[in-house]
Amino acid sequence: MNKKFLVLVLMFSCFFVAFNVMAEGLNMKEGLWQITVTMEIPGMSIQMPPHTFTHCLTKTDYIPLKEKPNKDCKIIKHDIVGDTVTWIVKCKTPEGSVISKGKVTYKGTTFDGVVKIEQEGMKITQKMKGKLIGKCK
Repeated sequence: MNKKFLVLVLMFSCFFVAFNVMAEGLNMKEGLWQITVTMEIPGMSIQMPPHTFTHCLTKTDYIPLKEKPNKDCKIIKHDIVGDTVTWIVKCKTPEGSVISKGKVTYKGTTFDGVVKIEQEGMKITQKMKGKLIGKCK
């Protein structure tokens, strides 16, 4: 029994070490980022104006979300391949579940990305551009 527990602990430790090494190799400068989002909603004749916000991104917090996930929203999957980060966030709302699938590719002090959101047949695409603007407060 103790050997199984030890093997399990070692496996989890290796996973977290490997995950942190992947994030440390990401071509992303840590700091305060300005992120601009434009939305595309099929069938909508009016173009939504771009929305800009700031977010502190680090090697341990590299997913550019406007708000941190809470009890209603959870990051259910994330991955890093090269300089590209992908993630899936699932939120529970009174209208049903919302699934967001995001992908950004970092280039040092900039990034480009896209988030596809689905809720009960409605699909929204958000295009993101980010740039490093300073240090985190």
